[in-house]
Amino acid sequence: MTKILVIDDEPQIRRFLRAGYELHGFSVFEAENAAAGLRVATMNSPDLIVLDLNLPDLDGAEVLERLRSWSNIPVIVLSIQADEQEKVRLLKGGADDYVVKPFGISELLARSEALLRRQMRSADREPMVKAGPLSVDLMSRMATLNGRRLQLTRKEYALLHGLAAHAGLVVTHQQLIGEIWGNRAGNVQYLRILVRKLRQKIEIVPTDPQLIISESGIGYRLEPGASARQEDHYRSSPSAACPT
Repeated sequence: MTKILVIDDEPQIRRFLRAGYELHGFSVFEAENAAAGLRVATMNSPDLIVLDLNLPDLDGAEVLERLRSWSNIPVIVLSIQADEQEKVRLLKGGADDYVVKPFGISELLARSEALLRRQMRSADREPMVKAGPLSVDLMSRMATLNGRRLQLTRKEYALLHGLAAHAGLVVTHQQLIGEIWGNRAGNVQYLRILVRKLRQKIEIVPTDPQLIISESGIGYRLEPGASARQEDHYRSSPSAACPT
């Protein structure tokens, strides 16, 4: 049975969410504060966490940061704030979705089921990811464009791998920086330069990208439904080895 962990200090909210989730066949764990929530998350391995930002013992954003230090469990943040900058901050910090209070249980269930489906697809992902004419073999660490191997530096391949592993989803700047530089030497400016270099190698018009899409202020997304006009691009390009 799919397990949901609700971390919220308001008993009425927890009761409301428990009733809604259990009615739809989910198993629900509850925690009234951050310490209990982190403990339950560690011991019970939930499939999804619903996290309130305003907890009595620890800010929800810090709870999210601690969770992300060891887990990729999908997290839906609940907040009374509808501010766009706050949403961006939390999505960049590792939240998978953001729901503003008050909300309807039908909306929350729909968002929860979408995240769980996405997580399941991620776990069962085929090693070959396709985006228009671009193919990335996550197992053999090889990338091809229209059947020809791409010549990529190690950092360019690390960037492409990070996007391909989450094709169709937004990958934040910080996630990509961690993938490429291990959070040591990279920053957003370095990442932008690397994205431009990679676009030069895979896009028809690098200034009008169809494969690597920018999500302003958040990160980038590899578009699996890239324009068919990409298919004829680079057909005459010489093949070259991709780093392994």
